[in-house]
Amino acid sequence: MRIGVIGGGAWGTALAQVAADGGQPVTLWAREAEVVDGVNADHVNHAFLPGVSLSASIRATGDLADLSACDALLVVAPAQHVGRVLAEAPVGATPLVLCAKGIEAGTGRLVGEVARAACPAAPIAVLSGPTFAHEVAKGLPTAVTLACEDAALRDALAARLANRAFRPYAATDVVGAEIGGAVKNVLAIACGVVEGAGLGQNARAALIARGFAEMTRFGLAKGARAETLAGLSGLGDLVLTCSSTASRNFSLGAGIGRGEAAADLMANRRTVAEGAFTAPVLREVAAAAGVDMPITDAVCRLLDGAAVETVIGDLLARPLRGE
Repeated sequence: MRIGVIGGGAWGTALAQVAADGGQPVTLWAREAEVVDGVNADHVNHAFLPGVSLSASIRATGDLADLSACDALLVVAPAQHVGRVLAEAPVGATPLVLCAKGIEAGTGRLVGEVARAACPAAPIAVLSGPTFAHEVAKGLPTAVTLACEDAALRDALAARLANRAFRPYAATDVVGAEIGGAVKNVLAIACGVVEGAGLGQNARAALIARGFAEMTRFGLAKGARAETLAGLSGLGDLVLTCSSTASRNFSLGAGIGRGEAAADLMANRRTVAEGAFTAPVLREVAAAAGVDMPITDAVCRLLDGAAVETVIGDLLARPLRGE
C-alpha cells in the first residue's frame, strides 16, 4: 500500500516517518518550499520537526498531483484548511485517513463531514489519539485509535501503519474519534490557563475530569459512543494534551494564564493551536444541540480577552449540582 501524506507540519512528518518504517516509500506533500527542500536534501524537517532524522524513503513534494499514485492518503493539514486542500488534491476514490483534529469554523462540520463533501467517492477513516509528533517521529511507544466503518480497509491500514512502536487500535466509531480529538484541544487551553495562572494541580485534575464530562455530553449528543470517548482518541488524548507544554494548545493557555493576550500569542506562532479556532464553533454547535459546556464557554471568553480571574471566578460560582 503506497502512502501519501498531505501536510508537512510536525504531525504530518511524524506520520510519514511511521509509514516509511522498514524503508517503505512515502510521498509527503508540504506547502512550504523549505520543508520540501529540507526533507529531500537533508532528511530533516528543519521548520517543524528539527533534530529528527527522517527516513531516506520519504520523498517530499510541493505538487499535489504527485499524490495521484498513492493507495491511501493521510490528511494532516490543519482542520480549517482540509476542505480547500482536498478540493485541489487528486483524491477520487482513494481512501482518506483523517489525522487533523478540529471543527470547521463557519460551518460547524467535523473534518469527516468536510472530507465527504469534498471527496464523496473516497472511503473515510480517522486516526487519532495521544500523540506528540516528536515522540512518534523518534520511535517512542505510541497507541492510537484507527476508526473506520469498512473493516477490510481498517485492517489493511492498521497493518500498513503498525510497527514495533506504533500500535493502532481498531474502532468503527468515526464520529466519536473525531469529537474526542476536537474537544480535547479546547480543554487543553483551559488546563494551560490553570498552569499559567498558578492555580495548582488540584484545579488541573478537576478540570480534566469535568472537561471529560463535557466532552462526553457533547459526543453522545452528536452520536458518538461512550466507550470511544473513554478510549485513546478521547480520554487518552485529553490527558496528554492537558499535561504538557509540548501541547500547542496547553502552551497557548499557559500564556493566557500568565496574562499575555491570546491574539499576540497566536500571532507569534508558526504552528497552529487548533483549539483556538475550534472553541467558538464548538460553543455554537453545542448550544444548538442543547449541550451545556461551561469550560468551553470559559475558553471562548479568555480568547476574547476576558480577565483570567473573572472567568475562573465565574466558573467556581456556578450553582452546585450533582456530578
